[in-house]
Amino acid sequence: MTSWQIVRIFAGLMVLASIGLSLTVSPWWLALTAFVGLNLLQSGISRWCLLENLLRRFGVKSGC
Repeated sequence: MTSWQIVRIFAGLMVLASIGLSLTVSPWWLALTAFVGLNLLQSGISRWCLLENLLRRFGVKSGC
């Protein structure tokens, strides 16, 4: 699995987890969904993602 695939899977899991937590614990968990969305927007514009850089340092191949 490549770093960009892991980043997208992680983002999807965070969105689903925050929706589940917002329905069961507190609606404030939707702030996590907003943060993930803003991070995806930022990485799409700037072409820089911290998680992807960390994964590459740990030896996960790029995929580009």
